[in-house]
Parts: sequence; structure tokens; C-alpha cells
Amino acid sequence: MPAETAIKDEHRLTQEEAFARIRLLRSPNVGPVSYRQLLARFGDARRALEGLPELDRSGKRSYRAAPSGKIEDEIAAARQAGARYLFHDSPGYPELLAQISGAPPILLYRGDIGLAARPCIAIVGARNASAAAVRLARTFAGELAAGGLAVVSGLARGIDGAAHEGALPATIGVIASGIDIAYPPQHEALQERVATEGLLLAEQPPGTQPRGSHFPSRNRIIAGLAQGTLVVEAAPKSGSLITARLAGEAGREVMAIPGSPLDARSQGCNLLIREGAVLVQSAADVVELVTGFGGNPRSSLREAAPEPYAYEDELADAEPADVEQLLTNAPVAVDELIRQSGSGAASVQLALLELELAGRLERGAGGKVRLAG
Repeated sequence: MPAETAIKDEHRLTQEEAFARIRLLRSPNVGPVSYRQLLARFGDARRALEGLPELDRSGKRSYRAAPSGKIEDEIAAARQAGARYLFHDSPGYPELLAQISGAPPILLYRGDIGLAARPCIAIVGARNASAAAVRLARTFAGELAAGGLAVVSGLARGIDGAAHEGALPATIGVIASGIDIAYPPQHEALQERVATEGLLLAEQPPGTQPRGSHFPSRNRIIAGLAQGTLVVEAAPKSGSLITARLAGEAGREVMAIPGSPLDARSQGCNLLIREGAVLVQSAADVVELVTGFGGNPRSSLREAAPEPYAYEDELADAEPADVEQLLTNAPVAVDELIRQSGSGAASVQLALLELELAGRLERGAGGKVRLAG
């Protein structure tokens, strides 16, 4: 198998199983939730790949997993980029990230993976940020890093870039592209510094250009890595607020720096504070909030997220429930489907897995599902 060093893992995975896991996750209609369900049902990725066709009962086509040659090319590209794979059950996989619903089963990384084991703070904000906010983000990040925290952000223009610059080398960049693609292009040098001095993470395969749907996925990783998310400056409808709400949903601290109500770039932060985010004015405020964080944030900007994968142990012996008639294109919680169907959780999840593999189901925020299209 080519490019063994890219998938060499520091735990019990064989090269064959690691290869099969990458191939499973890259197969059509397999996402983070269905990936883990397939591993739970079949025991390992190799058997899951063999069992995929029998779970796709749409009758419209013969299910085909991702071609082995495509995965060989991907691993070679990862090695060429100097990246390595991190699997969801590897010892180095970030503990807080593993706790969120839909955590990425496989990440690619460059740099010091040990940074992800430190207490982390996410700093996010506007791309077209004011000069004062950029300076503030850089200062906060530097002081937090000096205090032993790792600063997480998304390598975007504005607040993200300033946070990385201020925190280097104690910073983690999470990108929406492949590990070998610099985006935005003007941050190519900064991204390389993060990868060589800090830690760079990507969920997408090498060579993947960023698309709109990749950014919310990136944001969930940023929020999931951190004990708290600080929004420095943001408009009311922005990716930064999505990250903040994802952090709240995961039970993490949500913090915001207030600004003038006359500046549209401050309205998002002011809105978050009104809805329950904690107002902070210094890096010391942030440190106080997250010191000894035990999962009980002071911020009230949150709603309970579903417990991830509580049914895994039962999936191996489950039979699918008949739930398709309960679904529409409006999102619904899986717990509600379990209640209305009268079936067990594992049976409902297996039915949803079959629908997802057939391309007839979409999973959304908060663990909700709906019919595709």
C-alpha cells in the first residue's frame, strides 16, 4: 500500500483497517454519523465496506464504495503535503471534539497534534473587521497563549488571521479545504506558519477546494475543540455567530466583546450578549471563565444537544424500523421519530442509515434529519 507513513497511527489500527476507514468515509452518502453507525454494526471498516450494498435497498442502483485507487491517490497526496491521518479513536484525538454530535471521524493534520490536548479557546469574528477589533483579537490571542492556552480559529481574513498571528506558535488552524490548499490565498504564508509552528487541521481530502457547505462543517470543529468561543466582532448573520451557537449547543462557554450599536460589525456580538453570551473585556475575563472548566458554562446561549451514538452497542443486531413515512423535508429530531414510530432507538437509526446511503436522507444541525430534496 503506498504512502504508509501518512496513515501510520500510534495505536492498534493495522494499515489495512486504516485504509478501509478512509475508503469508507469517502464512499457515497457516508457522513460522520453513518460512518460510526457502520463501524458499530459491522465491527470494522473492512466488513462495513462489504456490507454497504445490502444496506442500500433503494433498488435504483448497485451501491459502490469509493474506488481503492482514489484512496491510494489521496494518501499519496497527504504524504506529499507532509500530513498525517488522525482517527476518531486514536489516543491523540482531541477529547472535547470527540464529545460533539457528528464529530469528524478522520482528520488530516500538520504540525504538533499535542496542541489540541491543551485547554483551547476559539477566537472568531468578522472578515472585514475594524482596525481596532483586529488589534484587540491579536492582543487577546497573545495573552491567552502566554497563559498556556491554545487559540483556535479558521484562518479567514480579519479576526481569524489576527488571532493566529497573536497566538503563534500556540495556535490551531482549522480549514475548509484540503490540507494542501491555502485559503484565502493571501493567507498562504500564515497557513504555512500555523502548519509548521502550530497545528493545522482539515476534514476534507487533499486537493479539495473550499465550498460553501464546508465552512459550517469547519465551524463545528472550531467550536468542538475549544472550552469556549470568543466572538470579537461580527455581523448579525455571519459564520462567527454560527460557530458561537454551535459552541453553546455543545455546552461550551460563549463569550463576546461588546461594541457600538452604531457599528453593524458589532451588532452580532451585542446580540449574542443579549441572548446569554458572557460579556468579556479582557483576556483575564476569558481565562477566569474557562479555568477549571467542567462542562457547566456560565453563558446561557445553548440548548441541549443529543447524546452522540448512545445506541452503538445495539446496532449490530438491530432490524430497521419503518420510519420513512414519518419524514418530510422539514427537519425533525431523531428522538421524535423514535417516539412516534414506537420502535427502539437502534432500529430507527438503522432505518435512517439505510435512507442516507440511498441518498434519500439529509442530516442537519442538532442531530435533526429530513428527506433529501
